Amino acid sequence: MNFTLLITVVLTALTLVAGAFVVAKLIGPRSYNPVKGEPFECGIPTRGSSWMPMNVGYYLFAILFLMFDIETVLLYPWAVAVKQYVAAGVGPYALVSIGFFLLVLVFGLAYAWRKGALEWK
Repeated sequence: MNFTLLITVVLTALTLVAGAFVVAKLIGPRSYNPVKGEPFECGIPTRGSSWMPMNVGYYLFAILFLMFDIETVLLYPWAVAVKQYVAAGVGPYALVSIGFFLLVLVFGLAYAWRKGALEWK
């Protein structure tokens, strides 16, 4: 890859991000109201502290969902691409590599299942 092209892409990205911040600051609405900084849900003011402990199970469940969602997203392009490589003789290697990928995911699911990460308590 050409070094000049890399520098150009990075500088363009930085310029666009900085420009977006400047434009948002210039034309964005300004409202300095102390009520605006208060947390609320559905228009109902909170009672007590808004810093409440959350159950870690929600985060763990979300991470597991993302893991298997990404697996599904990656399997479709793999299946489309491997169709071309079968004719080139790369088919067995591709099958072993995706088998290993699925094996790691199955072990991850078995581990999470055994630890009780999929149970709502």
